[in-house]
Amino acid sequence: MDTRVAIIGIIVENPDSAETLNRLLHQYAEHIIGRMGIPYRRKAISIISVAMDAPQDIINALSGKLGRIPGISAKTAYSNVITRTDERDGSVD
Repeated sequence: MDTRVAIIGIIVENPDSAETLNRLLHQYAEHIIGRMGIPYRRKAISIISVAMDAPQDIINALSGKLGRIPGISAKTAYSNVITRTDERDGSVD
């Protein structure tokens, strides 16, 4: 299984969607390296960045699910850093 490092940029325009957003991020917690959230009170939005190291299909799945939450916009940027792991024992090649 190959993993990639990626950043998902999230804009929260509807604060009522925050609970759904947090629940979804919790489901992918094992793949999340870190998360930073910035409330931008003047514009009444929140800006969140989520750093991940996961297989590309998992990153795509999370990004797609985030984009379907009302009041949430999400975009993903992928690094070219790909880690190959041996699926049998989890060791890194």
